Amino acid sequence: MVKTTGHSVSEQRRKKIVTFVLLVILLISVSLFLGGPKESDVIIVEFPNGKTMETEVASTPEKLLFGLAFREGLPADAGMLYIFESTGMHQVQTKQFRIPVDMIWLDESHHVVHILEEVPPCPQDPCPRYGPPSEPIRYLIESEAGYVHRQGIAVGMELRFTLRM
Repeated sequence: MVKTTGHSVSEQRRKKIVTFVLLVILLISVSLFLGGPKESDVIIVEFPNGKTMETEVASTPEKLLFGLAFREGLPADAGMLYIFESTGMHQVQTKQFRIPVDMIWLDESHHVVHILEEVPPCPQDPCPRYGPPSEPIRYLIESEAGYVHRQGIAVGMELRFTLRM
């Protein structure tokens, strides 16, 4: 008959837990490595005047939360298109943004319903919330500050979206 002490049983249990945790970490690492980083979807937004903007799509919870945070700048004629899960009264912040932005709020049918220009970055809490405009929106475009003025974007314009393949 083999007699084990309480100490050796707890030692075995601890080794099993450590082995299990290491296995989980290994599996997560392998799945991230094999899956690789997914390239962001890009949607080309066309304005009535024929000008276009290449937008990075923010449709995941992480992208919707962070948006343009921590970015040092935006390329010319580029921005971020937020696609909210449903049409509603959505709010956003510029927390941890490093650049001022213009915000173009769009309804379900891609019509501009509200514009905010030169929205300043917010380096630390508390940060103001922007929106919702007076009516429900489905999309928000953030661009470099001054873009709205330079392109003559106005409330009521209908924009076209094209997915770049």
